[in-house]
Amino acid sequence: MSLDRLVLAFAGTVVLASVALAHFVHPNWVWLTVFAGANMIQASFTGFCPAAMVFKALGAKPGVCFK
Repeated sequence: MSLDRLVLAFAGTVVLASVALAHFVHPNWVWLTVFAGANMIQASFTGFCPAAMVFKALGAKPGVCFK
């Protein structure tokens, strides 16, 4: 799986997990969704993505997200 797809899958997992936690555990978990969204917006402008850096360090290969 390419680096781009890993980042998208991770972001989606974080959002869905935080929504589930906010519903079943405590409403303050919605702030994790806010953080994930804010991080995606800043990454689109700056190109800095901590998740991509971690996945790259773990050996993920860069590639085209969609063909």
